Amino acid sequence: MSGSDILLALIGLGLGGILKGATGAGSPVIGVPVLAVIFNVPMAVAIFTIPNLLTNLWQGWQFRKSQISRRFTLIYAGAGALGAGIGSLLLAFLPGAVLMGVVACVVLLYIAFRLMRPNWHLARPLADRLCAPVGLIGGMMQGAGGISAPVSVTFLNAMRLERGQFIATISVFFCAMSLVQIPALIGLGILTPQIAALSGAAMVPLLGGMPIGAWLARRISKESFDKIILVLLGVIALKLIYDAIL
Repeated sequence: MSGSDILLALIGLGLGGILKGATGAGSPVIGVPVLAVIFNVPMAVAIFTIPNLLTNLWQGWQFRKSQISRRFTLIYAGAGALGAGIGSLLLAFLPGAVLMGVVACVVLLYIAFRLMRPNWHLARPLADRLCAPVGLIGGMMQGAGGISAPVSVTFLNAMRLERGQFIATISVFFCAMSLVQIPALIGLGILTPQIAALSGAAMVPLLGGMPIGAWLARRISKESFDKIILVLLGVIALKLIYDAIL
């Protein structure tokens, strides 16, 4: 790695940490593409696994008192873990680009609907019934395509959760999937001891950015936080479409 590569990686991971600290999600959206430019996609995903697990453990514990419901979170996270395992098995058979393109279009339609109906939200009784199937689909997307946010984050955003509730729930969900993804990558020979060392080093700039994001988030309203999540979803959807076309 050259000096410019190291600087680029530090900036990308630091910005990912700021986004993670502010919203509880989205750090791979910045960090993984930057690392992919320096290395390659499988290696970038592998490097991000350990930081993804540890930062979500940290935020899950930090916001544990903000859980909307322990039962809801455990069902959602458990379904996500199961889906991640299924998605990993189906990885070789699914047309990933087509799948991600369709999901991206659905997310963009959701964003358009929210902009037209800003006061709409997903009622809690319906959300309770949907948490298992949505978690399963999100986990399958994570296992098959490396990203679950278009489903998992969209679902929680539709519930219009407070920032603390959102982070408490999504952190446990991401942790559960990481606990499946890490052994799978080790078994495939992608997450080697050398890459695990790089993954540990990536924790430093990521953790450095998270307090900055948390500080910024404490100074914004619930409405502003909701808009940030919508923007994040929009960026993710556009990236999925770009990847599907190319």
